[in-house]
Amino acid sequence: MQIDIDNSIASIATIKNICAAVKQEGGRAFLVGGLVRDSILAKLNNNNIDQTVKSARDFDIEVYGIDGQRLKGLITKFGRVNTVGEAFTIYKLAFGRNEERFELDISLPRHESKTGYGHKGFTIVGDPYMSVEAAARRRDFTINAIMYDLLTAEVVDPYHGIDDLKSKLLKVVDPKTFVEDSLRVLRAVVFAARFDFSLASDTINLCRSISLLDLPSERIWGEIEKLLLRATRPSIGLEVALEIGVVDQLFPELKSLIGCPQEPEWHPEGDVWIHTLQAVDEAVKLIVDLTKPKKLAVMLAELCHDFGKPSTTEVVNGRIRSLAHEEAGVAPTERFLNRLGIFTLDGYKLRDQIIALVANHLKPGQFFYAKDRLTDGAFRRLARKCELDLLYRVAKADSLGRHATGHREPDAEAQEWFIERVHQLGVESSAPEPILLGRHLLTLGLSPGPEIGRITKAVYEMQLDGDVQDLEQALSAAKNLLTK
Repeated sequence: MQIDIDNSIASIATIKNICAAVKQEGGRAFLVGGLVRDSILAKLNNNNIDQTVKSARDFDIEVYGIDGQRLKGLITKFGRVNTVGEAFTIYKLAFGRNEERFELDISLPRHESKTGYGHKGFTIVGDPYMSVEAAARRRDFTINAIMYDLLTAEVVDPYHGIDDLKSKLLKVVDPKTFVEDSLRVLRAVVFAARFDFSLASDTINLCRSISLLDLPSERIWGEIEKLLLRATRPSIGLEVALEIGVVDQLFPELKSLIGCPQEPEWHPEGDVWIHTLQAVDEAVKLIVDLTKPKKLAVMLAELCHDFGKPSTTEVVNGRIRSLAHEEAGVAPTERFLNRLGIFTLDGYKLRDQIIALVANHLKPGQFFYAKDRLTDGAFRRLARKCELDLLYRVAKADSLGRHATGHREPDAEAQEWFIERVHQLGVESSAPEPILLGRHLLTLGLSPGPEIGRITKAVYEMQLDGDVQDLEQALSAAKNLLTK
């Protein structure tokens, strides 16, 4: 198979020049990694390869036949070089700016051997004179062990990864090296979901045999983040995670959802686990316009939204009920987030938002059924607890995640009504800022102290109800409170 890539693409033109310089020195450079895999997938699916390449921002080259020092001297001509690890030699170069910026990792083929416990317990040594087959053996899956020579357009596929791409199969390259890095088990979950691949039976058995207890939270979270943001159907990865033992080892909160019954009238799709799988897939469709932190807030809240059901589900008057499960879900959500080490992201209070969304995920539906007696103040007060635009998305995915054969397709009438009211009131992201501040009360002659807090709080409650709409009204209300 050949991959025909447009040489006019800036990143490819630069990389090709580096490959040509390597060849002049007597070496050979291969493009390796995810871009090769994704380009072949694009071709197999009759998609545009050049579009795949243009959207890439990270490129990897593996260089054979030139030692580390000679390679460094050669590539210095192309830009500023940062070295990562003298023993195994990875050189990093960055090119371009803003949306045209891309990064290039240039490395030697290397030997990796397990010498200690955990993900850092490896000895890695670069060896430019290894064979292609030996170098590719350290890769995790066959689909990631494919190399491409930009100068000759030759694809080198020592472990038949292209056949597995055609078969949509995830298969281990070498069982002996695979087990040395337990993170690869989580990578199997992510790849299965991203590409809708199945795992080979021996790969399933191998993954089940590997302990994940050596993985630190940041590495676990790194893969879960990819699952939630890069897969169009994260449910595929979650099902694989259950099949290969990831759920049993790492996520008891998810495990508890399996077999937890739901009232068929409201949830004809099945138990809480099945509902959660459907809901997270629906959530993916609702986050495309959000920033990364807010995307993760919605996806994680969706994943956790029914964590309270296993502890609250019971049969009441012949019907399955999970009363107050939203509040009961807060504690297991906190444990889940602790395990992933989630707190803030890019200055955004991700953890707090997720917990608030879980605790209030039923509110849009409850507001809808009480709309005839609901005040604007209820929306403004709810907006103090969480972002109502995000709550709408979580609640909508929850409502739509109830597909069952032979039943009416679920709808989101309540959630659409809710977000329309939210837009009318302008409280999508937050509640209104208080009009009356402490400094305003000081001008009325009030001395600093608890009384200021009491008055500003009382006037703010009036503002939330719509009874106070400007500073003049706020001051008037404060004076009335003071006279009382």
